[in-house]
Order: sequence, then C-alpha cells, then structure tokens
Amino acid sequence: MSNRYTPKESNEWLRTTMLKLSIKSLDELSGITKIDRGSLSRYFNQERRPSIDAIPPLCEALEITSDELLIVLGAKSRNEG
Repeated sequence: MSNRYTPKESNEWLRTTMLKLSIKSLDELSGITKIDRGSLSRYFNQERRPSIDAIPPLCEALEITSDELLIVLGAKSRNEG
C-alpha cells in the first residue's frame, strides 16, 4: 500500500471535511477561497498541485495545516507529516 493519498482518497477526504464544515459544494469552497472551481477539482483529483498562493486560503477554509493539505493532495507521504 502506498503512503500517499490516492485521488479517490483525496476526494473522499474533501467530501467528508466539507460536510463537517457545512460547505455544500466546490462552488461554495471556491467562493470562500477565491480559487476557481476547476482548479479545486484538479487539486483534489491530483491532476495539478496548488500554487504556493493557493495553500493558505485552502488551509483556512478546510481548517487544516499546510502539511495536512499536502498529504491529502498526495504531494507528501503520510509518514512524512
């Protein structure tokens, strides 16, 4: 088993976290973070890594640290954090 999140795991994590935070859609998350919906989708499908400027608003909106975000996005191994 890989130590990195798969795209499916990233999406499941995002859905669960958004539900806990009462964020109803990627459109709503986009409004909160000022990151377009397409970019958010690509980040959590692991098709693209977020720019350094995208990390703080994502962390704030999802109430996680930058290390946690990088792990969830598959950019960092789970045991590195």
